[in-house]
Amino acid sequence: MTVPAAEAGDATTDRLKHTAAMAPMRTILITPPFTRTMGPNHPLLATTGETWTGMSRHPFSAGRILRRGPAVKILVIGGTRFAGRHFVGLAAGAGHDLTLFNRGVSGPTVLEAVEQVHGDRDGGLDRLRGRAFNAVVDMCGYFPRVVRQSVELLAGAAERYLFVSSISVYADGIAAGFDESAPVRTVEDPSAEEITGESYGGLKALCEREVERGFPGRVLIVRPGLIVGPLDRTDRFTYWVRRVARGGDVLAPGSPDRQVQFIDARDLAGWMLRMVEGGGTGVYNATGPQYRLTMGGVLETCRATSGSDATFEWVEEAFLLAEGVAPWSEFPLWIPESEPDVTLECDVRKAIAKGLTFRPLAETIADTLAWDRTRPVDTPMEAGMDPARERELLAKWRGRL
Repeated sequence: MTVPAAEAGDATTDRLKHTAAMAPMRTILITPPFTRTMGPNHPLLATTGETWTGMSRHPFSAGRILRRGPAVKILVIGGTRFAGRHFVGLAAGAGHDLTLFNRGVSGPTVLEAVEQVHGDRDGGLDRLRGRAFNAVVDMCGYFPRVVRQSVELLAGAAERYLFVSSISVYADGIAAGFDESAPVRTVEDPSAEEITGESYGGLKALCEREVERGFPGRVLIVRPGLIVGPLDRTDRFTYWVRRVARGGDVLAPGSPDRQVQFIDARDLAGWMLRMVEGGGTGVYNATGPQYRLTMGGVLETCRATSGSDATFEWVEEAFLLAEGVAPWSEFPLWIPESEPDVTLECDVRKAIAKGLTFRPLAETIADTLAWDRTRPVDTPMEAGMDPARERELLAKWRGRL
């Protein structure tokens, strides 16, 4: 099973505009994708020089980050939906010179006064011709043919290229605790352009190869695991946050001791920005946390953070599989132990050594829950189990004896 870590979410329709001053003498309108108490101290307001002035942290933001060194001229391909949106907010707030290239469909006004060039990266990159950048940050490359176009156009125009890949690039059969040297997937037909659970990782690996070919020695490849937190409309993590907060009897899959890994999009964005500022290159697994986290630990922290009365009924995997429960989609973070998949058990020491840090799990849960509660109450979940099916399975599980 592959675990896509692609960007997720659509533009919110309810936004507030804030004016921020960026050095030198540049005014930017920042349009955050959230609508709670955002006064003049909102941390997405930009900085002047190296200091932040009177900013208190807002629970949905990526936090505050001080620029290290001179401003970097950054081209972001994509970057208007989820992890990229957090990256753009941080980079703009730190005073970097940003150009966003996207289709203008998802969150087109996320940063209204940051330069945006609209076009399709598949055949529509001509508007970038003749431009020069210190760094390219590619948030949305899925097919090698398409990635090749941006690489060929920018190889002589950009100093470095950051490609957001996926932990799903790794081949089946590798051992738990694998690092960046582990073998990657292949695809039978490299020209196929359909994303499936079988093709996603192999296509990402081919995209990596295209970037490395065009930018030899100038590439930063980031392989995130499951990306979570506010703005994640895939609901692969939000499902558990919302479900536990609702309380009552919660059907929990498999063993509470099974290891899981994921990364808050804001931690990923902040680390990527630091790497761009420092001219970092290489290949890095980017997931977390730095300790062994279990499924039971996630659910217990969800309960403690929300203050709910949830109780957990741990149900054997064999029963769930016999009932046709779909791993990952109906129960996010659940990969049966019978499957040869260790993508939730990788080594991230290389990225940690380069400054990757992780906020407390309770903070990610609290912020995700607060963001989720800003959505309409009838917003359907894109992942997770239907409540009626959960009740049915619990009753069947309890009545099996």
